[in-house]
Amino acid sequence: MRQFLLFLLVILSGFTFIGRLFYLQIYKGGSNNLYEDNAIRKVWDYPKRGFVYDRNGQLLVGNQPSYDVMVIPREVGEFNVDEFCELLKISRETYDKKLDRARSYSPRLASPFVPQLSKEDYAVLQEKMRKFEGFYIQKRPLRKYETTIGANVLGDIGEVNNRDIQKDPYYQMGDLKGKQGIEASYEETLRGVKGIKFIQKDRFNRDIGPYKDGKFDTIPEQGKDITITIDANLQAYGELLMENKRGGVIAIEPSTGEILAMIAAPTYDPNILVGRDRSKNFTKLYNDSIAKPLFNRSLQGVYEPGSPFKLMNALIALQEDVITPDEKITCYAGYKYGNRFMKCHCYIGRRNDMITGIQESCNAYFATVYRRILDKNGNASEGIDSWSQHAQSFGLGNFLNNDLYVGQKGRIPNRDYYKFIYPRTFYSTYTISNAIGQGEVATTPIQLANMAAAIANRGYFYTPHVIKNIEGETLPDNFTKPKYTTIEKQHFEPVIEGMHNVYKNGTAKWLQVKDIDICGKTGTVENFAIIDSVKTQLTDHSIFVAFAPKENPKIAIAVFVENGYWGSRFAGKVASLMIEKHIKGYITRKDMEEWLLKHSLEEEYAKPYSGEPFNINGKTQLQIVEDQEYYRLKQKLNKLNAARE
Repeated sequence: MRQFLLFLLVILSGFTFIGRLFYLQIYKGGSNNLYEDNAIRKVWDYPKRGFVYDRNGQLLVGNQPSYDVMVIPREVGEFNVDEFCELLKISRETYDKKLDRARSYSPRLASPFVPQLSKEDYAVLQEKMRKFEGFYIQKRPLRKYETTIGANVLGDIGEVNNRDIQKDPYYQMGDLKGKQGIEASYEETLRGVKGIKFIQKDRFNRDIGPYKDGKFDTIPEQGKDITITIDANLQAYGELLMENKRGGVIAIEPSTGEILAMIAAPTYDPNILVGRDRSKNFTKLYNDSIAKPLFNRSLQGVYEPGSPFKLMNALIALQEDVITPDEKITCYAGYKYGNRFMKCHCYIGRRNDMITGIQESCNAYFATVYRRILDKNGNASEGIDSWSQHAQSFGLGNFLNNDLYVGQKGRIPNRDYYKFIYPRTFYSTYTISNAIGQGEVATTPIQLANMAAAIANRGYFYTPHVIKNIEGETLPDNFTKPKYTTIEKQHFEPVIEGMHNVYKNGTAKWLQVKDIDICGKTGTVENFAIIDSVKTQLTDHSIFVAFAPKENPKIAIAVFVENGYWGSRFAGKVASLMIEKHIKGYITRKDMEEWLLKHSLEEEYAKPYSGEPFNINGKTQLQIVEDQEYYRLKQKLNKLNAARE
């Protein structure tokens, strides 16, 4: 019996060892544990990112070769570190920090040591890499921007951080991903799929060839090409007009919701965020807390909309049946409520109907209209909720559910918002500033452009988006199905006629463009800032919304220029020129174009400004700078026109 048990024990032990060896060599001997095998070097094969084209087929973003110096910390041997640092153009201190960082990530896995070498640096280093044990060069494609425009649209790519790696196991230390703009929004589409090669090493740690003849290697899948809705020529022209100014411009095609131009001023050349200087240049842009070039004002700038919001109040009043288009309201150079008075630039005794009220931007008319909306049922709290719901149906006060990487909700207040301010009694006069687009109302340029598109379409809009086509895919329904507002179609005509009259006889009559029926609305918004703990009134902001032509509109636009004085001074001119550029393809109002190129707002942005500007040969310092800038911008415009031809 004992002999039988001993024999059985030997047999079971043998089967156990055989089973374990089978598990390790056959079941676990595939590709799963290759990543852990120190005798096999893993080399990622990075795919080319998808190309990016504008709506007319112009290549905006392509690829260029780049070379990363990689390190496997546990394999780093003895060599002349100073020579290595000199070749890499780094200090010994930087070398130690980078090696410590790589070691903390993983002593046995490769990680980037110096990424994105130029072809010139690579050529010098390649011949000597054999001397530096533990280091090797890995090739990968890097972005190449074929343009200097659209930095806020295109975005950039940068190295992943620990949070990115934890969130998506696809990424490894040193991988690149989209950080802003469409590079971030369409990262998974553009990035493709990495491949990998397993290289067998001998006992001297030398490469001896593909592991198992490349059985477990995979090839990379190139990212998909995309076409975006941006018109590169219109984008470039808009950025030129907005130089030396701060603000946001959004132009939309009303019939599709496609964004034709998305300008954030000031901007920068996207090429400076490529290569080894990316980190230095990004830090410089990030630390500019005055001009804020990384702040996308067209999507993130939250401003009081001013008089363009009167269009919304007119539509709501018609829908709520509290006024007719023909009813006249008398303006006494303003509107009196309680012991307060809201000024207006209309003359005393002027009687405005809806069309002339929009044309002249009459504060008294819209204050009356706003109060009627809120007081319709004798309960201002219910009235503010109804008013808010109508406004929100145009995409105001909320994210537009688009494909843009950043954005802000803005603010359209309702009863819940005001109950914390007025917990007991609430009257329409408490919020009268909402009547003229100030007070608690806040919007972004893209929301105002979308509002203009909805008015142009007589009651519906398509979600604004920047993607026009993805290779081999169809666009989501969210971008192709119309969203309807709560305003019935017939109520839009008198409002549109009022906007048309703004150009014919009203506040934008000096901005007319021959042969184009433009419908627009000027806006001037008070601008306050806290300076030395004191609330100080600065130069007003300039706002303009418009669409054209009046029938079958092809463009809707919103322009916001910080410290731009009044609506027609800066914003209105930018809008009119961009409309003409898009519809005609050329500019007839050269006088308007010259004016914008000559006039800078940089002095307005100087904080604080004091004293009289000194004179040189009869010209102020600002005039001299403006002259210099004019000639620079004029040359830039000539190049833009020549490229188009």
